[in-house]
Amino acid sequence: MEQRLFIAACIMYVFAYISKRLFKKNKLENPTRFGLWHAGFVFLILGCVYYIFSFIAQSNAAVLPQEGVSVKTLLAWVIIVILAIYGFFATKKKDIKQRQPLIKTDLDWANTIYFAGFVASIVMFFFVQAFKIPSESMQNTLMVGDHLFVNKAAYGFRIPLTHIRFGEFKPIEKGDIIVFTFPADSPDQINCGGPQYGRDYVKRVVALPGDKVEVKDGVLYINDKEEPLHGYEIFDAVRRIAPEDTLDPAMYQALWEDRELENVFGLSLRDNFGPVVVPQGSYFAMGDNRDNSCDSRFWGPVPRENIKGTAWFIHWPIRRAGFVK
Repeated sequence: MEQRLFIAACIMYVFAYISKRLFKKNKLENPTRFGLWHAGFVFLILGCVYYIFSFIAQSNAAVLPQEGVSVKTLLAWVIIVILAIYGFFATKKKDIKQRQPLIKTDLDWANTIYFAGFVASIVMFFFVQAFKIPSESMQNTLMVGDHLFVNKAAYGFRIPLTHIRFGEFKPIEKGDIIVFTFPADSPDQINCGGPQYGRDYVKRVVALPGDKVEVKDGVLYINDKEEPLHGYEIFDAVRRIAPEDTLDPAMYQALWEDRELENVFGLSLRDNFGPVVVPQGSYFAMGDNRDNSCDSRFWGPVPRENIKGTAWFIHWPIRRAGFVK
């Protein structure tokens, strides 16, 4: 999201800068050129708005996005083009005196958008990001439809376009609820019934780098010790799936780290999993709703560089407002 805001801000900054240079050199006095300039402004501003809000809608969707160009997307861009064309013909007819207020309004909007975009992208990249819970995997801690703020500064600031972090306030610990980009290497990778590439997930850290993790008949074991329940876990009254034939431990570990174990064992991983050792620089994450969570049992470890921050504060609905524990 923050990257889209930054890109939109850069586009509007370039437009405002070029526009000011063109007006200063009297390059847009011709009615046709002026009409094209205004049409370009309409197209850019509406395109940037759609570019940002389409990502918000996709991120908050409870279902996976469809492949290809949707009818809604096509219709939105058709409307944007029509409005830009209308802007061209409407402004082409204006005389010089009528153009001045329009020029000022357009440039004011461009300046406002790129400034707000830069500020918002910086805040979202380094400090706080809004997130909506799309599934039941973290019940009853986080409910479907909860809107929360993610504290992105807790685990340190990340330098844009790198994996370098600095200023870590606290280390990632067991029990932390983390928000992270799904660890998919390509859009073609299939997990949890479909492609998850680029989607944000929220889970709880249950094991740290170097920990041995195993699930036996639905019970979690860390370093060969049964993990005590903390009160936030919930389980369904389901029939447990008996363990299937095991693989060589080294092959099992490799399949898990390569995110292919789900293709071999399927749903049985919910009840019987491992043992595996969490690689250095990675974490094992599970949903609090243990029997309805597609998590590290199925798709492997969460790399440190994928972790955006920790779930911090629920701000909507009001009745559930409060800090996340």
